[in-house]
Amino acid sequence: MPTVFIDGQAGTTGLEISQRLSDRQDIDLMTIEDALRKDPAARLALMERADVTVLCLPDAAAVEAVALGSGRTRFLDASTAHRTAPGWTYGCPELEPGQRQAIAASDQVSNPGCYPQGFILLVRPLLEAGVIERDALLTVFGLSGYSGGGRAMVERYQAFSAEQADALCARPYGLSLSHKHRPEMQSYAGLSAAPLFSPTVANYYRGMLIEVPLHRAGLGKSLSGAEIANLLAERYADEPFIEVHGFQPECLLDAGCLDATTTNGSNRMQLMVFGNDDQFLLVARYDNLGKGASGAAVQNLNLMLGLEETLGLTG
Repeated sequence: MPTVFIDGQAGTTGLEISQRLSDRQDIDLMTIEDALRKDPAARLALMERADVTVLCLPDAAAVEAVALGSGRTRFLDASTAHRTAPGWTYGCPELEPGQRQAIAASDQVSNPGCYPQGFILLVRPLLEAGVIERDALLTVFGLSGYSGGGRAMVERYQAFSAEQADALCARPYGLSLSHKHRPEMQSYAGLSAAPLFSPTVANYYRGMLIEVPLHRAGLGKSLSGAEIANLLAERYADEPFIEVHGFQPECLLDAGCLDATTTNGSNRMQLMVFGNDDQFLLVARYDNLGKGASGAAVQNLNLMLGLEETLGLTG
């Protein structure tokens, strides 16, 4: 039976991954005593026994963990430390043909970021088809529940009074336009310039929307909204966790609004296209703790261990 150690099991993502693996009979999930969570010797002993060590740590600690266990275990890193690092395989199975095989064979896999996944899976097929040009200057808007900010943000939001919570219903952040996800977005979408990324945190626990606006006049190939949606549908037709809902899917709206929480608790990502004859809005909806983090990690872990990719995950 393959063995797995989660280094950083007490964090938001670590807890979610642990919960998703706890009932699995095909994986031996090793745990560390709370008092030893920062003990290098205790952690190394578990790494040496683990077929895969999942890192759910801050970036600097993840780098230190890799140095500690290098050559002793395979790594799946959920931090941002190695997302664009040489020698690391990007853990997005849907990225391109052959990516699953690369993940399965790799000793160092970087789990993708929550915001970048939706952007990349919306944009890359269009870039490869010549609809979006490599030098396009794109804008991406992201909306996430506060669990995306980790334990400190979760505790802060949950400590708010009702009056404070109402006042802080949605707050844009990253206003210096230098969010750490931008290099990942640029690299794996295939763009020559990083997108302008504007994230917003809202006063709900989990759920995510990614929005990428396009002008038809600025496209490399002038397609209709329906044609863009069809291109995405063809690209992801065989993907178990990607749903493409076409152009103007009114059935997904609630009184004309799009709910960010509909896919919560699943590993699904829903892609859709809205707009008119001249302007389009590409949208991805998914659970920032599911497909955006822990669900993606379990998906990658299954591939690394040679198991069925969908085990332990709900579509």
